[in-house]
Amino acid sequence: MREKATALGFDDLKIAPADGIPQAPERLRQFLSAGYHGSMGWMAETEDRRASPKTLWPEARSVIMLAMNYGPDDLPENHPLAHLEDPSTGGISVYARNRDYHDVIKGRLKELASFLVSRAGGDVKVFVDTAPVMEKPLAEAAGLGWQGKHTNLVSRELGSWFFLGSIFTTLALPPSGAEIDHCGSCRACLDSCPTDAFPAPYQLDARRCISYLTIEHAGPIPEEFRAPMGNRIYGCDDCLAACPWNKFASAAREAKLMARDDLKTPKLADLLTLDDAAFRKLFSGSPIKRIGRNRFLRNVLIASGNSHDADLLPAVRSHLSDDDPVVRGAAVWALKRLASEEIVETERNARRGKETDPDVRKEWR
Repeated sequence: MREKATALGFDDLKIAPADGIPQAPERLRQFLSAGYHGSMGWMAETEDRRASPKTLWPEARSVIMLAMNYGPDDLPENHPLAHLEDPSTGGISVYARNRDYHDVIKGRLKELASFLVSRAGGDVKVFVDTAPVMEKPLAEAAGLGWQGKHTNLVSRELGSWFFLGSIFTTLALPPSGAEIDHCGSCRACLDSCPTDAFPAPYQLDARRCISYLTIEHAGPIPEEFRAPMGNRIYGCDDCLAACPWNKFASAAREAKLMARDDLKTPKLADLLTLDDAAFRKLFSGSPIKRIGRNRFLRNVLIASGNSHDADLLPAVRSHLSDDDPVVRGAAVWALKRLASEEIVETERNARRGKETDPDVRKEWR
């Protein structure tokens, strides 16, 4: 199994018993009770099935956990946060700079699962982040790594730039043994967060997390988080990049997970011109396509407002009449950030008494 997994592009394979995360239900309940899941109602709706693999599939006896590395190339010179040095560009999370990992990994998992069945029998189910499966606690129980203080999985061999996939099986396979926590007194990940999204070590309030705000959150982004977002337009890697265990990370081996050059540091000026058709073309096969043009453009407009680049003003103004009210509101906020007080006043006077769009009126007030 390990040899086959390596041949398929996986970087590690470990096994956990299907009942190996007894602490997960209570931790999940506390997370949901605190409201830390924000608008991700599907987490509460699937709480029972999510809390235990045995609830999701009672016949499961073992869970094979796989890791596939997606580390950025040329580390440490090509730092994953290099985009922060140029506010005229947009920052896209490392994992989303090429193909959708669901498409890449699921086919490999199915092939590995078929290999297992052909050699040992049993029934199998494969999952890649699309079902109510708590991959990180299972990966910790299997020994792939441990959940760090930023709640992401960390490996002593791989760092934290890797995807997880799982194969549930009715076979009773020998467990690998759980990994222990190696964070020690380090709090680099907690201190790096631009929006203070960690109320305590090992706890994440998604409502304050830039990854959640730019990807899962559908409405206007709360104003208190707009300036701290900087030029992060899809996801955020700050807490991952801060982890010292990433000194052991390596670049992705899978070509489909290697960053496209045009998505490493895309120019905001170019992204502001995207209509729906151009957005779909640019992000065809990318996980970014899932959030749609309007939500993506909302993020780009906020980054534009933080750019201090007055050359973006014409492109920002063009979105004051966008069909989507959230885009219009983000355009107003960006315009106010970019324009001088004189320009802001001129715009106000031009629109005063004539504005019929309640979303834009609210932003101007």
